[in-house]
Amino acid sequence: MKFDKYQHVEKLQTDETDGIECGEVFVFPKIDGTNASLWCEDGVLQAGSRKRHLSLDADNAGFLLWASEQQNIKEFFILNPNHRLYGEWLVTHTFKNYREDAKRKFYVFDVCYYKDEEKKYMAYFKYQHLLEDFGIDYIPSICIFENPSIDQMYASLEKNNFLVIDGAGNGEGVVLKNYDYKNKYGRQTWAKIITSEFKERHFKVMGPAIIKGKTEYEDRIVEDYCTTAFVLKELDKIKAILKEEDKPFGSKEIPRILGSIYHELIKEESWNFVKKYKFPIIDFKLLNRKVTHKIKLTIPELF
Repeated sequence: MKFDKYQHVEKLQTDETDGIECGEVFVFPKIDGTNASLWCEDGVLQAGSRKRHLSLDADNAGFLLWASEQQNIKEFFILNPNHRLYGEWLVTHTFKNYREDAKRKFYVFDVCYYKDEEKKYMAYFKYQHLLEDFGIDYIPSICIFENPSIDQMYASLEKNNFLVIDGAGNGEGVVLKNYDYKNKYGRQTWAKIITSEFKERHFKVMGPAIIKGKTEYEDRIVEDYCTTAFVLKELDKIKAILKEEDKPFGSKEIPRILGSIYHELIKEESWNFVKKYKFPIIDFKLLNRKVTHKIKLTIPELF
């Protein structure tokens, strides 16, 4: 098997996840480490990051080195050579409140196998026992809903204290999986809710959309989608890429940072705000300037 990157997890209440609440929905803690995967190729353990195949000379925060020393993982692939493990290698990123004893461990959040060259995801109860047989850590389901309301799914954020320091509040967010669901584009898709973005969007009592009556769409897009959490999350991705490229993080990278965050905002959210605001006329040059201003407000120490 070759490297196969993990699917993008879409935000709840977007076009990509419309209808995911119809049926049995498993809720999982979302942890903030670095995406990782393990598989076997010609009898040799292989590892990947979010976007690339790893080697010991080009590792990702020491993940492959760690995995190569885990006898239980090697034994798993001896008996399950056509399986792939996707999970989170828990190293410090944006969220800082994980227990120290939880760090530098691999937590599986999906197991897949290949049938007639098609990738199939295993349901939670099937892979749970399989992983337990080999002592492999995994992210447990914190609740299961049958046809949940939107409010119930948002309320599940309060149940996520997985690996979090006692008294430090809730974790990064939750992931919602309906194993029988495919979206209207025919894709098997998971949904996510990010705690900090939920609080920022839903618990502000002031903001342009409230105090102005009429606002420019560009302001509303930045307010609703280019949140502080979004900027910091994308910044961490850029830092990780620079580290892999052996480049320092500093003011010389400002053009790259501004361009990358704006690019990700357009790529990830444009369809959402087109639908939300019913095909608005947007000045993308103005939007770019407002996103740059938000980035400067969020990380002033870089400018």
